[in-house]
Amino acid sequence: MPVIELLYAICVTLLGAYGLNSLLLTWMYLRRRDRVPPLPPPPAEWPHVTVQLPIYNEMHMVERLLSAVAALEYPRDKLHIQVLDDSTDATRQVVANVVGHLEQQGLDIAHVTRVQRTGFKAGALSFGLTQTDSELIAIFDADFLPPSDFLQRTVPYFSDARVGCVQARWGHVNREYSILTELQALGIDGHFVVEQCARNRGGYFINFNGTAGIWRRACIDDAGGWQGDTLTEDLDLSYRAQLRGWRMVYVPWVIVPAELPAQISALKRQQARWAQGSIQTAIKLFGPLLSSNQPWRIKTEGVLHLTGYLVHPLMLAVILLTFPMSFSRSWVVMGAPWLMIAALGPPLMYTVAQVSDGGNWGYRLRLLPMLVMLGTGMCLNNTIAVMRALLGVRTSFQRTPKFDLRHASDNWMSSIYALRRDALVWGELLLALLAMGAIFLPSIRWTFIPWLLLYAGGFGYIGGLSLYQTYQLQRWATLVSHGTAEARVAR
Repeated sequence: MPVIELLYAICVTLLGAYGLNSLLLTWMYLRRRDRVPPLPPPPAEWPHVTVQLPIYNEMHMVERLLSAVAALEYPRDKLHIQVLDDSTDATRQVVANVVGHLEQQGLDIAHVTRVQRTGFKAGALSFGLTQTDSELIAIFDADFLPPSDFLQRTVPYFSDARVGCVQARWGHVNREYSILTELQALGIDGHFVVEQCARNRGGYFINFNGTAGIWRRACIDDAGGWQGDTLTEDLDLSYRAQLRGWRMVYVPWVIVPAELPAQISALKRQQARWAQGSIQTAIKLFGPLLSSNQPWRIKTEGVLHLTGYLVHPLMLAVILLTFPMSFSRSWVVMGAPWLMIAALGPPLMYTVAQVSDGGNWGYRLRLLPMLVMLGTGMCLNNTIAVMRALLGVRTSFQRTPKFDLRHASDNWMSSIYALRRDALVWGELLLALLAMGAIFLPSIRWTFIPWLLLYAGGFGYIGGLSLYQTYQLQRWATLVSHGTAEARVAR
């Protein structure tokens, strides 16, 4: 029993540390939210910019992406576009047709393909660099829609020779598509409104988010280039660049909207990739970060940032340890649950983000309890991803399917990219039942009950939604096979 009590105390203490860090970032943001750096004046001569568009099987998205990029307002003799196309389906032909049309209109655009998808996205970006000598490199994923003035509003920051990267904020094309997309938007807003601002204005390391940003070519080269040994090549390069002394600038007033995953299976795949890649990056850069000449406040925040996904295995461990701990009379049982008050950190951060952002924040905050459940229910999925990273298991880069969804009536079920149910649903439902059952243990302490309800709701929501969307897919397939009018309309 002492070993179990020690493990429980460690898990709760670490979760408390991550929660307190969210509270600290929120306080830092509120303290500095009015310290908006001035926009530098336009350069006397605009530098050459290459826009890289890494594409892999994006049949639904690529045309609208190319249309948005073609509309960028920038001197045409200084703008080059690379469509880095690793597709293995009809997307490649769609890209070829659109690129040919844009070339006829006088746009300097290249359709770049590779024989092998070595290094996945990092490999594509690196390969594209070998075919351009532009000073600045802008990057957009397939589901993003850069505003026409994006380059005009971001390029001027590179007048400071120390700036290696400028990151814009993510917006949302389909925020109101479903409850699931609304919840994701709340979580992403917390990162971009509070976390990125707090870290950047406080002098801490931030991360390039993989898209909607611009890099200085010299910075990429100096930091060692794009490397495909982690699943988060963006986070990896960000930290390597900042450890080399380069500055990153975050500009939240430049918003680039993108599509949020509509399928829970797609969201789980995305989260698993981010979780595994983040821990891979933490393992890779833990030594260089701690041995650097950075102040300890930056090192500490950097460690918490890189290892943030460890909260998921810690949460899973807490629920599993709740059963034996319910029989304990140790001081750990009395004191540890109160340390979990730090769990209020993330909800407070999301609340501040929505209020600061304005708009319909009152309605959005009513969804906050569901966002907490969503994050809790993800912990089995993300724990497995974290364990892969810790054990050194290498997996391929799995893209998050997107469907060009803008209205509630838009249909994702007819797409060839729609994912089938994953096997984790049964584990999630089992954990929901275990958490609910633990509430009725005669020995359970009342301080455990709110957390058990949260776990039961979170796992039940994720597992239940997975089953419901599986039913939707099966029903759609049945309608199509019978050629019903409903299926024809939904198409």
